[in-house]
Amino acid sequence: MSTEENKAVVRRWFEAFSSGDLAAVDDLYAADVVDHSPAVPNQAPGREGIKQIVTFFRAAYPDLAFAVEDLIADGDKVASRSTARGTTTDTFMGMPPTGKQVTIAGILIVRVAGGKMVESWVNFDALGMMQQLGVIPPPGQAG
Repeated sequence: MSTEENKAVVRRWFEAFSSGDLAAVDDLYAADVVDHSPAVPNQAPGREGIKQIVTFFRAAYPDLAFAVEDLIADGDKVASRSTARGTTTDTFMGMPPTGKQVTIAGILIVRVAGGKMVESWVNFDALGMMQQLGVIPPPGQAG
């Protein structure tokens, strides 16, 4: 597949995550995808783990939506820089809902083979999210 086709797979993933489309996981990920950055407690391997991530985050942030800022592809890898926005309306990682909207920057790198994501690495601004939720004070403020 071309780098543009690989980028389209990743773009479709962000659209699916934003809409909560769990069926898209089966279309976009290989059955044995390796997630090198598990995001939820006791995350299952493969597609089921990816579905757990979507379900987990969308339960706490039902309006969660991603804006893809950059997509860069080289060979079979696609790197993306995105911004997620959502409002907490349910418990998240043991924290009660705050009703606050958060903006979270993230980087996702995936390896695509045969039109499916087969490996992924994620890094997102968890500290910034916790500060926006009021769980961790911003720098320079007493806790």
